[in-house]
Amino acid sequence: MKFLCLGYLNAGIMDALPKEEINAVMSQCPPHLEEFYKSGQVIVDAGLAKEATSLRRVNGKVKVLDGPFIETKEMIGSAFIIEAENLEEAVRIASLHPAVQVGAGETFEWGLEIRPIHYFKGED
Repeated sequence: MKFLCLGYLNAGIMDALPKEEINAVMSQCPPHLEEFYKSGQVIVDAGLAKEATSLRRVNGKVKVLDGPFIETKEMIGSAFIIEAENLEEAVRIASLHPAVQVGAGETFEWGLEIRPIHYFKGED
């Protein structure tokens, strides 16, 4: 079974810090990513840009909107897909990710959301 994991952060807190402080925290991530990838169950891992384009159907037409559609202090900063037997195993694998391993990430309100992927079309 595949799981989509979304990494959240409070962009306002991170944006308020000097780049050197952010870089110091980010430099703590590679050893945790190494353990995370060593699991052999990470299919895709990607960081996401702040910019977003959203699509909505409005009055029978598809409308293109600039920027994230959802208004919240939290921003999705990363996404990854893992393969796991069940949610318990997915949580175990996701818990290796720097978002919950790097202590300084707590200051930025880093967190993860784990969701099972349900396919609308059969897997290949």
